[in-house]
Amino acid sequence: MTELSKPQQASAAGPEPVPVPRVGPRRRTGLGVLLLPLAGLLVALGMWWLLTSVLEAIHPAVLPPPGAVLSAFAAAPGQFLEHAGDTTVETVVGFVLSSACGVLIGLSLAGSRVLERMFMPLLVAVNAVPKIALGPLLVGALGWGQKPVLTMVFLLCFFPIVLSTAAGLTSTPSDLAELARSLDASRWQAFRKVRLPAALPQIFVGLKVAMPLAAIGAVIGEFQAGESGLGYLIVQAGGVGDTATAWAAIILIGLMSILLYFALVLLERLALPWVRDTTSRG
Repeated sequence: MTELSKPQQASAAGPEPVPVPRVGPRRRTGLGVLLLPLAGLLVALGMWWLLTSVLEAIHPAVLPPPGAVLSAFAAAPGQFLEHAGDTTVETVVGFVLSSACGVLIGLSLAGSRVLERMFMPLLVAVNAVPKIALGPLLVGALGWGQKPVLTMVFLLCFFPIVLSTAAGLTSTPSDLAELARSLDASRWQAFRKVRLPAALPQIFVGLKVAMPLAAIGAVIGEFQAGESGLGYLIVQAGGVGDTATAWAAIILIGLMSILLYFALVLLERLALPWVRDTTSRG
């Protein structure tokens, strides 16, 4: 009997198995996480420099060149950082207060259809009111300082938290709810073991929407009632035509918002480690 060649042996044994690629969530490398935002920042700075310094398409009274803004910050970094600290404290405190109240209100609305029908229209109406119109009223009622600023933060960012909490708690997957019933779980056990964990990703969506709104609320409050903070600094600098200082404060507001937002994203990843393992961005 003649010996079969290797291709003939493979053919006789059947087709070789085709390796199946592993399917799972794509992980971004640490290098990409750092370099891509940095590249976007450099592109934005380049466009800013091109429009203001090279093409001179924008008047310096509207948007000064990057060098002028950097010089304004370098002239008094301590002053900027002090005001940034005040705005950060107001943003975080107002966000925490609105988060606590928003989650509690969302729990109440999700637990009672009667309460939802009674108060949801009122919450929608309160959310629709332009908050800047309430500034003078808050000053008249609460005076100057942090109280009206914190109230403005609360009014701006509590509604997304209420909505996401109520939506998350009323959209529990049917298979999980059926599993809890089949195990004769009490209402509290079903809430603690099934409904709340299933709702946490949706709740964090509302929190991440509300975080930038908290920074906006703090700045609006400082515009109208603040005695310190970056919003107060913008008003003072704008009043004397110092647009470089005003833009330096605006950039610090943006940086503060980015840091707070990604701190919340990190908290979500630490609190909900299973979400990234059970979902995929495709």
